[in-house]
Amino acid sequence: MQESFGNSPGDTAYKNALAQLEFAAQRLKLDPDILSLLKSAEKELSVTFPVPMDDGSHQVFTGYRIQHNSALGPTKGGIRYSPQVDINEVRTLAMLMTWKCAVVGIPYGGGKGGLCVNPRDLTTPELERITRRFARELADILGEDRDIPAPDVGTNETTMSWMADELSNLQGNYRPAVVTGKPLNFGGIIGREEATGRGVSIVAKQALDKLSIPTKGSRVVIQGFGNVGVHSAHLMRDLGSKIIAVSDSSGALWNPRGLDLSKLIAFKRESGHLCDYAGDAEHLKMAEILEIPCEVLIPAALEGQITDANALNVNAVIIAEGANGPTTLEGDQILNDRGILVIPDILANAGGVIVSYFEWLQNKSSETWIESRVSRELQRTLSEAFRRVLNYAEQHKVTLRQSALLLGVSRVADRIRELR
Repeated sequence: MQESFGNSPGDTAYKNALAQLEFAAQRLKLDPDILSLLKSAEKELSVTFPVPMDDGSHQVFTGYRIQHNSALGPTKGGIRYSPQVDINEVRTLAMLMTWKCAVVGIPYGGGKGGLCVNPRDLTTPELERITRRFARELADILGEDRDIPAPDVGTNETTMSWMADELSNLQGNYRPAVVTGKPLNFGGIIGREEATGRGVSIVAKQALDKLSIPTKGSRVVIQGFGNVGVHSAHLMRDLGSKIIAVSDSSGALWNPRGLDLSKLIAFKRESGHLCDYAGDAEHLKMAEILEIPCEVLIPAALEGQITDANALNVNAVIIAEGANGPTTLEGDQILNDRGILVIPDILANAGGVIVSYFEWLQNKSSETWIESRVSRELQRTLSEAFRRVLNYAEQHKVTLRQSALLLGVSRVADRIRELR
């Protein structure tokens, strides 16, 4: 793999991911051959294809699928649709999926896919044609025991149903385990939609307990009010927390007494923009949400939100990273120096891939998991992972981010040695 860097967010993220891997390699004293293997993806596929639009014209789209490492099992990771997608962004996310699966103890390697497209600019028939063509382009490297996609930014259960149907058509029979995150009537699993947000709430509660902070009445601020942010808000409220501020791409809302979450979510679904909300809340600039005093801050928007330019102004006790890569390396160092407890993305937002694993197991065994089983197993899996990461951090005097990374990398490296 040729390492080429520019100045895009994907380039910066990939450089940071490689720097984190180098740190882990030094601390773990990794064999140089293993480090070289982990720095490179096992397989990278780049595709370009035309698709007919509703007006009779054709547009050309570029997409990627990266399989980073399969030492622990078939590769697993979402497919995102975004105009900002580039190959280094997908490389970064595939690598992070490898560590994420390893640190929570599920038998997957890391993969990721992306298509450079803005789904908001397309009609539903156009999106379906694009998705089905993309599935055909990726078909040779996907499979239920090889590489299993899931939803991500810009995709959802409908996208996955189209992809599963197209892949099944190519294989000649319906194989539901070929993708996860599907609708229930396509072999999906109950609880998948809220799984990432539920996972964030589980680890946030564990951190509050660790610091002896009562969950009841604790103040929660959420940056990003999409799927992860909304479900994190719901579940933290159910635990007794007070959601005092939320934001989306249009603006931020704050009420120190607590926001009316039900009213806010209903408005968001109807209008789509928090900036137009006229309820009992003060409107803030988006950047100000990170500075609101709170016990738990959940960045659930985009990468690179907490940096060396604003980390000194963050007023949270705990940060639970609902998004992938919301904190830069420089910002993370400042947060650590200030004593803010950061639960890293590869642990905090692992609920989605854990429940995807349950869906895969359900499909492979032709059984149906009930909601209580999904919730119970997710709680157990993430609670055990949090304790492992916390214990390692305390034992080795490292941060939770470093601990999660070291545990994930060491597990993959150990498996590579066993397979030699």
